[in-house]
Amino acid sequence: MEKLLSDFSVGLFFWQSLVFVALILLLRKFAWKPILNAVNAREESIENALNSAEDAKKEMANLTASNERLLNEAREERDALMKEAREMKADIVAKAKEEAKVEGEKMIAGAKEAIEMERKAAIVELKNQVAALSIDIAEKVVKGNLASDDKQKALVNELVEEVNLN
Repeated sequence: MEKLLSDFSVGLFFWQSLVFVALILLLRKFAWKPILNAVNAREESIENALNSAEDAKKEMANLTASNERLLNEAREERDALMKEAREMKADIVAKAKEEAKVEGEKMIAGAKEAIEMERKAAIVELKNQVAALSIDIAEKVVKGNLASDDKQKALVNELVEEVNLN
């Protein structure tokens, strides 16, 4: 019986080894190739995804740098525009001040001229009034002095002598 078991064990081992080898060959032909192909495809897919992610990361870095550059350019342009606007404002204010100064000087000059004209007119009026008062006073004095014929003759003689002397 032992021999039978031993023969049977050897036969069983042989057949099991043969089935195992056949199974390995069948699995290699039908299962391992598709599994390895799937694993390889998955590996390539993961590698492609990593490459795509790396490319996307680089593109995002480029876009970030580009956006930063555009922001800096926009800031510089804004600063330049603000500087230009400040300069224009300063120019406009300076021109307005200068125009106001010139206009004020014109108004002051006009006022001075008007004051001078008024002063001259007042002086002429005052002279006319003084002359009129002087004539009135002289007329009253002359009337008082010429009330008599002797006084009139003496005044006429005196005036004639003054005229002849001049």
